[in-house]
Amino acid sequence: MKLLLDTHIWIWLALEPEKLTGTVRRALQKPEVELWLSSISLWELVILVEKGRVQLEHEVGRWIQDTLKAVPMHEAPLTHDIVLESRRITLPHRDPVDRFLVATARVLELKLVTADERLLKSGAVPMVANR
Repeated sequence: MKLLLDTHIWIWLALEPEKLTGTVRRALQKPEVELWLSSISLWELVILVEKGRVQLEHEVGRWIQDTLKAVPMHEAPLTHDIVLESRRITLPHRDPVDRFLVATARVLELKLVTADERLLKSGAVPMVANR
């Protein structure tokens, strides 16, 4: 199974693992599971740190490097196909990060791990719910 982590799931995994449900923790720990992280999530984290919504022990670049070293993930880059797919998606809200994550999951055939109720209710891609 290939899992794409929503930005908040990745942050919780590193900073607040108690926010992850047992189902999600077990899924993330299975040896046969591939963990994926979109480059758009890195961008979103930088924005959240700049706005003061996420506090890190270190400078954001170092924190990202340390975190990805501790829990290696496949990089899901923002490709032309993903950008085009993001425009074909119908979601009940206009969050551009969510559009890119859903498009990434579709194009790369990944399951999205999220706690975002709006995304979960959309049924836009296969998902693992953190609820």
